[in-house]
Amino acid sequence: MANSALEILGMLLTLIGLIGAAATTGMPMWRVTAFIGENIIVFETRYEGLWMNCFRQADIRMQCKVYDSLLALSADLQAARGLMCASLALGALGLLIGLVGMQCTSCIQNNDRAKRMILVIAGVMAILAGFCVIIPVSWTGHVIIRDFYNPLLIDAQRRELGEALYIGWVSSVFLIAGGCFFACCNLQSEEKPRDRYVYGQRTPPYMSEELFLSLSLFSSSVYSW
Repeated sequence: MANSALEILGMLLTLIGLIGAAATTGMPMWRVTAFIGENIIVFETRYEGLWMNCFRQADIRMQCKVYDSLLALSADLQAARGLMCASLALGALGLLIGLVGMQCTSCIQNNDRAKRMILVIAGVMAILAGFCVIIPVSWTGHVIIRDFYNPLLIDAQRRELGEALYIGWVSSVFLIAGGCFFACCNLQSEEKPRDRYVYGQRTPPYMSEELFLSLSLFSSSVYSW
C-alpha cells in the first residue's frame, strides 16, 4: 500500500515536471532586455527564446518572429534546443512506462519483479529528463549573468534572466524527485529471499545427519548388548 502511494506521488511529480518542461521549451522568455539606469523610458521589451524572439512595445501586443537560421543562435541556445527536446521525449516515455509498471494497473499480472524493473527504468528516464532540463537552463543563466557583468558590452546588449529559466529549474526538480520516487520505492534487496532459500536447503541435510548419528549410536549399543 505504501509503495502504491509513492508510485502515484512519483507519477504526479513527473507529470508536473513534464508540463513545466514543455512550457519552458515553448516560452520565448529565456532572455529579457535589461533596463539599466535611473532616467530611462521603457519603450520596448525584447524576449529571446529557443524558437523565436519577441518584441513588446507600450500598449501594443507582443510580436514574435521565428529564427531564420539555427546558426544565428548562440551555442547555449543551440544546445538547449536539443536537450529540451530530449527531456520531453524521456519524460513522456518515462510516464508511459511508469503507467505499465504501477501496481494499480493490470498491464502485467502475476509478475511483481517485472513491474519493479519497469518502474525503475521509468524512474531513471525521469531523472535523465530532469538533468536534460537543468543543464541548458543553468548554462543559459550562466551566460546571461556573465554577459551582464561584462564591461565590454553596452547597456543595450545586456540581458536578464527570463521567466522560462525559473520554470525550467522548478520543473527539473519535479522530474528528478518523481524519478527518485519511482526508482527508490521499488529497489528491493533479494538477499533475504536467498537466505531463506539456502536455509531451507540446508535444513534437511542437518536433520538427516542428526538422524544418522542417532541411528549409529543405537546400532552400536545394540551390538554391544
